[in-house]
Parts: sequence; structure tokens; C-alpha cells
Amino acid sequence: MPFWTYMLHCRGGKFYTGHTDNLDLRMAQHKAGAIPGFTSERLPVELGWSQEFPSRQEAFEAERRIKGWSRAKKLALIRGDWEAISLHAQSKDGPSTSSGRAGGGGQADV
Repeated sequence: MPFWTYMLHCRGGKFYTGHTDNLDLRMAQHKAGAIPGFTSERLPVELGWSQEFPSRQEAFEAERRIKGWSRAKKLALIRGDWEAISLHAQSKDGPSTSSGRAGGGGQADV
């Protein structure tokens, strides 16, 4: 069974990153405002990026990594600009990881 890490672009220019085992269902839930919290308060939402992973653990780890990224690096990921992603990674003083919690289907990030 494949798993997905995904990033939504929400009203107000905010991003939401999560993971799921059913991307189509999760997108429908987000778009309908059926998941209380961050995304339901910032409709409409649009899928900006997604990637398939072979295990839930790998999808979760990708979600956590992306949550620690700068806005510029997230925008580069959405564009598929691997050169810019690399440049943004090199410009940081520390690793691009998040120290925040990530549970359920994802948590809000900017």
C-alpha cells in the first residue's frame, strides 16, 4: 500500500503539510472542510505538491522534514526547482528538520 506526503496551499498564503494512505480521500476531506482545524479555517485549499512513499514511516519522515523548511524552500519544492531547494538547504546554519510534533494526518506550517 502506498503512502503520500502532501503540501496544501491555503487561503492567506499558508502551507499545510501532512501524510496519508489515501490522497484522493484526504484531499476531498480538506477541500470540504471536513477536517476541523487549520485547513478548515483557511479554505479554499489546493494541492501544491505530493509524493508517494512505500511506507507510512517514510511519508511521515518526509512530512517532518518539509515542516522545518523555509517558505522559499517549500515554494521551490512546489515548483519542482531542485536547484533552488539545494541552494536554500545550503544557506541554512543547521539541518532542515522540524522539532515540532507531527501527528495524525499532519500539522500546520508556514
